[in-house]
Amino acid sequence: MLMLIEGSRLLNYPILSLHTATEIARVKALVVDPNYLKIVAFEVVAINSRKRLFLDVNSIREFSKVGIIIDSDEEFVEQGDIIKLNEIIALGFVLDHMKVVSKKKSLLGHVQDFTVVTDNFQIMQLIVKRPIYKALIDPELVIGRSEVQEINDTEIVIKSDENAAMKKSGSLDFVPNFVNPFKDGKYIAHSENSTTE
Repeated sequence: MLMLIEGSRLLNYPILSLHTATEIARVKALVVDPNYLKIVAFEVVAINSRKRLFLDVNSIREFSKVGIIIDSDEEFVEQGDIIKLNEIIALGFVLDHMKVVSKKKSLLGHVQDFTVVTDNFQIMQLIVKRPIYKALIDPELVIGRSEVQEINDTEIVIKSDENAAMKKSGSLDFVPNFVNPFKDGKYIAHSENSTTE
């Protein structure tokens, strides 16, 4: 089942152990692969460790309303443990506040947030905050992933010109199924420890 969630809501999201049914960590940051516009891992703050740890999204059993459910804290890896993941972490790519421009290099705005589909953590839409001088007419654009032409070190280039982008804003690249897949009350976070720094 598909469900959309804002990227900003994933920060500080609880991570729960299937073995203990307790909270074992929190999401600290998102590791985004700019080549595929996809979250490939989460940097986490674990309750029982001070190391810099990551959770590969392939280790996630279920995305629940009470937390991200994994088998145990043995799923956490350190930077360098997985070569492919390490290469993406080393890029230090951050989607928030990136400049978004049209194919004619007209500034459309900056990424304010984005939506993610929770079955594979692909980024489906960019929510773009408009520049002040354009915000009075249209304060926000929603750009689908199919409109992205290029992502470089400084900006995201979309395929359309500005007028076409504004007409297409808000359209989805797919039709999501909004049936709630979450289980009620099966997993409860019991931790009283703070995991934020």
